[in-house]
Amino acid sequence: MNVFKNILRCLTATAVIFVSATSCLEKYPGDAILEKDAMITLSDAEQTLIGIYASFKSSALYSGYLTYLPDLQSDLVYAVDGFSNQHGDIWQWNIRTTNAEVESVYAALYTIVGQCNFFLERVGGVRASLVNDDEIDALDSWTGEIYCARALAYSELIKCFCKAYPLTDKAENPEAKGDDAKAEQELGVMLRDSYSKEETAVRSTLKQSWDFVLSDLEKAEKMINEEDDAYNNIWLSRAAAHAIHARVALYMGNWEDAIKYSTKVIENENASFRLADANSTYTTDSQGNAVSYYQYLWDYDSSFEVIWKIGFTTTSYGGAIGRIFLNYTTDYRYFYPDYVPALWALNLYDNGDLRAPAFFSTQQTGYAHGLSWPLLMKYYGNRTFIANARIYHVNMPKVLRLSEQYLIRAEALCHQKNYSEAQNDLLTLRKARYSTGGNISLTEKNWLDQISNERVRELYMEGFRLNDLKRWGRGFERKPQSNSLEQGSSLKIEADDYRFVWPIPNHEIESPGTDLEQNPGYVGL
Repeated sequence: MNVFKNILRCLTATAVIFVSATSCLEKYPGDAILEKDAMITLSDAEQTLIGIYASFKSSALYSGYLTYLPDLQSDLVYAVDGFSNQHGDIWQWNIRTTNAEVESVYAALYTIVGQCNFFLERVGGVRASLVNDDEIDALDSWTGEIYCARALAYSELIKCFCKAYPLTDKAENPEAKGDDAKAEQELGVMLRDSYSKEETAVRSTLKQSWDFVLSDLEKAEKMINEEDDAYNNIWLSRAAAHAIHARVALYMGNWEDAIKYSTKVIENENASFRLADANSTYTTDSQGNAVSYYQYLWDYDSSFEVIWKIGFTTTSYGGAIGRIFLNYTTDYRYFYPDYVPALWALNLYDNGDLRAPAFFSTQQTGYAHGLSWPLLMKYYGNRTFIANARIYHVNMPKVLRLSEQYLIRAEALCHQKNYSEAQNDLLTLRKARYSTGGNISLTEKNWLDQISNERVRELYMEGFRLNDLKRWGRGFERKPQSNSLEQGSSLKIEADDYRFVWPIPNHEIESPGTDLEQNPGYVGL
């Protein structure tokens, strides 16, 4: 049955109902409140909002599949000989319309869309019942958060299940920009702005899809209280909406807006965001070793540069994102990683680049072949969770960070041939990351390579690489490295390979009452 029809059968009224995407898609929760009795009061609205935030904890999203599968599919990691076959089909590009991980991402994102639509459909009745101005202001701001959440969910659906926004020329050409006319000819996603209205499921155009996201963001930016902007925020704020807006503008080839909205975040006076300095000590660990602000960002999931993160506790958290890169909990003695960093990516980090020791540590694995390799320790796990509850490899997803905004602005500035200002943005970022060195020069000939490499260094395994390659029109080639799995280690992917775009799940295509078109290349798979 179609995802939206399943959601419509699910009576979503409280946080208890929203915690699990699976229960929402498959059956009525046993303690569900009937739809006609749901979200009547201001308190109900608040609980509905909290439930949507809970849905973002899904291991199919930022604490799992949505973050690492796109990077795993690209050229950033290699499967280890003897691995557990976790996500082997994705890594080997054997992607079919019945792939369970792809289905999970699709379902989890549309579940959030459905929950947001439920809130928006009923919020008018709640607002009409209020007479206190402070309560009305609070409800309006929450509504802005809902628009922001829906925009984010749709933006991820478009990124994963649609082609890149077409440009008027190749991405290497600084004068290239988004081609709206061509985008009207490309497939977008199934759009819904209603919870209860029954409609035939069809895909919109790519331009219509991105325009819908922009419309939601504009509403969010108007409705969310500006005073709620803050660093290290677990609630979607106006700054978060601006950060998403900058990202979307970059993806659409709208360089002016990418610069405009990233600048709003960078210069935000209410939140006072600032880059986590890898050269400055924030605290010391239990052994008395200095811990920098940047290391603390990854060890404890807290920083001045975090615009929005998904809040976890030891009793309420999402997926163990670091498990496939470490698997330390197999025997608490050795690491048994399914995937290890690609040598070419490791070689991008200079000696003075302090991101490298924050991300990687050479460790002996427990495999019979005795592989010793720099493993991804970025997701070793929140140290408080480990110390207090022995929960390993779980980190709070830091979905929006200030560093990405500098990278967005630098790339957009290059498209305007403003290489000096773009270079200044990269130098600002590098100053917070390098102990020595860090100089960089951008020219008309090298800017895209430099931007590409810097995005790998800064955003390694945060879910950007596959889409970056897709929107730049670049393929890649894997060559075997030490003890890498034979199947998939020698792989050449051309820029026009249809598998850069994930398939619409087969059960959605075949669902009665739908008219969804499958992405090219996947018909019959």
